[in-house]
Amino acid sequence: MIEAEQTIGGGARTAELTLPGFQHDICSAAHPMGVASPVFATFPLAKYGLEWIHPPAPLAHPFDDGSSALLYPSVNETAEQFPDSAAAYRRWMGPIVSNWKELCPDLLAPLGWPTHPFTFARFGMLAGWPATVSAKLFRDPRARALFGGIAAHSILPLSYLGSGAFGWVLGGAGHAVGWPVARGGSQAISNALRAYFESLGGTVISGRPISKLDELKNAGIVLLDVTPRQALKILGPKISSRYASQLSKYRYGPGVYKIDWALSAPIPWRSKDCALAATVHLAGSFEEIVASEAACWANRHEENPFILVTQPSLFDRTRAPAGKHTAWGYCHVPNGSTEDMTARIERQMERFAPGFRDCILERRVLKPADLEAHNANLVGGDISGGAATLRQLFFRPTPGRYRTPIDGVYLCSSSTPPGGGVHGMCGYHAARMALQDAGLPTNKLAAA
Repeated sequence: MIEAEQTIGGGARTAELTLPGFQHDICSAAHPMGVASPVFATFPLAKYGLEWIHPPAPLAHPFDDGSSALLYPSVNETAEQFPDSAAAYRRWMGPIVSNWKELCPDLLAPLGWPTHPFTFARFGMLAGWPATVSAKLFRDPRARALFGGIAAHSILPLSYLGSGAFGWVLGGAGHAVGWPVARGGSQAISNALRAYFESLGGTVISGRPISKLDELKNAGIVLLDVTPRQALKILGPKISSRYASQLSKYRYGPGVYKIDWALSAPIPWRSKDCALAATVHLAGSFEEIVASEAACWANRHEENPFILVTQPSLFDRTRAPAGKHTAWGYCHVPNGSTEDMTARIERQMERFAPGFRDCILERRVLKPADLEAHNANLVGGDISGGAATLRQLFFRPTPGRYRTPIDGVYLCSSSTPPGGGVHGMCGYHAARMALQDAGLPTNKLAAA
């Protein structure tokens, strides 16, 4: 494995971004798809140091009146928070959770005939709708807000077809497997994968960017963990103009503006229940989330943006010196944005956690360009490897998905199905296809 950066991990890395002793996740922090991943489940990652920490609640969503809605592990406990929508929540979310073990492998696979067609078809009838339509299933505005914040992980306008699927999938994952953090930071996931890979005889070379395919001329099968923009440069004249055109037309989504904070104390949430979750969504109403997610697609910067917050040090004391804490918050912005969103993000923090600014010891701002500098796959700050529109979700980055026109060369980044997330499934499916094309057995792929 050849890694361009000195430290492996890409979007799953941890570093001292602010002050000594404060460990910050550079990109990913909570990992519902990591703990749900069918392929990770076959790896002995615990043996190599990976420990998942599950907060009491996967997610919290505070409101202006000082209350909050929580996504609890229990569907019933979550539903009971919304008396007018409890039956609807159980009716629609319940089957997703009860069928999770059948549903998850098909959700994390490229488009094709599902392993459990009837379960998947029932889910598909619900998931294809926009989040703005799905939210109408809940009469309680607090339930709609909770669902909308989860759906906003799609980084799509919530009026887009398929945006609701993210609410059902990530919400269902929260109930079925949780939204855990990795002890020591997301780097622990990458380190465990590396250690397991090396135990199988693999070799890792870091700090070596690849600029053209000829640098890999002695390789039999090549898997490129890059997005279309880098693939065009690496493959260069070796590909047809048609394939190059397909890659060049690939659409990247909005970027992310992120702030990491070193804190003198826990975030002083007005709603104390927010301290039960490592992940907190800030926006208030469903309508505010809709407006914020639509703005970045219209090349605008929302004054009151939807903020995703993580506070892992509440549950993992390895993240900060004794008595201190780490947190990060980010909002979605137009791809490649250079706008300064610091004041707007911290204003939203103060809205739901008065006195938050007084807790800040140091901050580190990562604009879209900074994120891309950390990881070249985050083009323009896009953390999902490309817009998750329906077409690009199923046929990303081209109709050929993992295959390129060059024999033995495949794409395996989050720009391929099933898309963004720390789950390893893009690489798994690309490797499986490569082995099939080479006439090699795939039955032991997950175990080796």
